[in-house]
Amino acid sequence: MSFLFAWTLLCLLVCCDIGECRRRNVLLIIADDGGFETDVYNNTVVQTPHLRALSERSVIFENAFTSVSSCSPSRSTILTGLPQHQNGMYGLHQGVHHFNSFDGVQSLPLLLKQANIRTGIIGKKHVGPCPVYPFDFAYTEETNSVLQVGRNITKIKLLVRKFFQSQKEESSEMEEERPFFLYVAFHDPHRCGHSQPQYGMFCEKFGNGETSLTFFPDITPTILDWFSLPYPSYSLSGARPVVLTGQSLLPALISEPSWVTVYASQSLHEVTMFYPMRSIHQGRYRLLHNMHYRMPFPIDQDFYVSPTFQDLLNRTQSGQPTGWFKTLKEYYYRERWELFDIQSDPTERWNLAGDPAYTPVLKSLGDQLLKWQWQTDDPWVCEPDAVLETKLEPQCRPLYNGL
Repeated sequence: MSFLFAWTLLCLLVCCDIGECRRRNVLLIIADDGGFETDVYNNTVVQTPHLRALSERSVIFENAFTSVSSCSPSRSTILTGLPQHQNGMYGLHQGVHHFNSFDGVQSLPLLLKQANIRTGIIGKKHVGPCPVYPFDFAYTEETNSVLQVGRNITKIKLLVRKFFQSQKEESSEMEEERPFFLYVAFHDPHRCGHSQPQYGMFCEKFGNGETSLTFFPDITPTILDWFSLPYPSYSLSGARPVVLTGQSLLPALISEPSWVTVYASQSLHEVTMFYPMRSIHQGRYRLLHNMHYRMPFPIDQDFYVSPTFQDLLNRTQSGQPTGWFKTLKEYYYRERWELFDIQSDPTERWNLAGDPAYTPVLKSLGDQLLKWQWQTDDPWVCEPDAVLETKLEPQCRPLYNGL
């Protein structure tokens, strides 16, 4: 289950072939909770002719992943190329949650700004602090609440026009136009069925397609590659240099990439929703490590009021058949390890972690996941049966807690 199904559309705006352009620009468009609600991904109900027209001259990703399913952590991975446990954005940024990326993180807008590339953000930002995520041109929900409520397409369109007008004015003054990176983040269609309950069942019934929507940490290395900018050498927590988890997608414009491994990391959503999970997807198998599996899976307010969860809740309370392959108790209380064969079991119904026939797969994926956690300075790398000691050489100290 996830809290944020954000799909991204990365547009490399060029006037000539790759490698020949003198000036390059980037437009990154993000929709909040926009899953399959477009005919580009075979949705037969929702028609999006403009996205369809764009897709006809674009690369379409049909096997893509988010590295974390919560809003602020997900946006931080897009803008840093680092998993949330490495960049510090463990949970939501706003209000009482107040999570922030570490001060030393070298984010995409920061690196572009240092390279004299004009940066702009319009719409939902939901990350911080500002010194880590600086933008030359910024109109977000932090200063204009209308950008986070209801349908804001017209307002955002006017602000995009304002960005390009200011770009033109700056070029006239400087007698040379700087390349730009413009990040446009729509709040729509977030909370479909919450602000307009009459559409809730429609959204849940038809919000699906036959293929999926790129790995979010790939976006920063892709844009740096587009601008021919190197990633700096620096450290966040000690001697180990920071290494980007993602890879540039530019080669995918020419041929199918050869890499097949994707990692994911979830720690919190709201400040009360602590349930650290790490996962690896490789080939046909997906492994999840639910570190705090002994505690019930926490529910946030957005998910609680959704029609699907309310139906499951009410049916369970009244003793009616739910029609779901998981009971409410099975949803709350999970196994520590979950291993799925996505090829034969795409809906993840059958946990293979306890099957002796899959022990080699479980060990191989588990070892790779643990190695990645160490490489990315994961504070939860030792949990749940040990505690991380970092004073001297980082190591796991056993807790002897029976886990």
